[in-house]
Amino acid sequence: MRVGFMAGILGGILLAHAGYATIQYRGMLKIVEEEFSRPPMNVVVELLLGLAFCIWAALAAPAKFRSIHPDSEENRIVSLPTNLDFMIFNHRGKVFPCNAEYKLKK
Repeated sequence: MRVGFMAGILGGILLAHAGYATIQYRGMLKIVEEEFSRPPMNVVVELLLGLAFCIWAALAAPAKFRSIHPDSEENRIVSLPTNLDFMIFNHRGKVFPCNAEYKLKK
């Protein structure tokens, strides 16, 4: 997880630097009065490397996936809070009709 986190930080720094380099390049083009067609190749390579590091971090940094199956032993026990004062069951949903034909059929 630590390597993935560091890859994400490095990818973010690379993306920020590529943006800064593009802004500097456009400023230089304004000084020499040339038209901006595309960023230089080193900025494009830097963008691609930053994107690759960010994708790697997004795939490597998260924790282990938990099962969503109701019969799985990995599920935590979910219970209602002991203080039921703030639970509201009177809401706007009662305005809509509840037809049985709209429910999923098996």
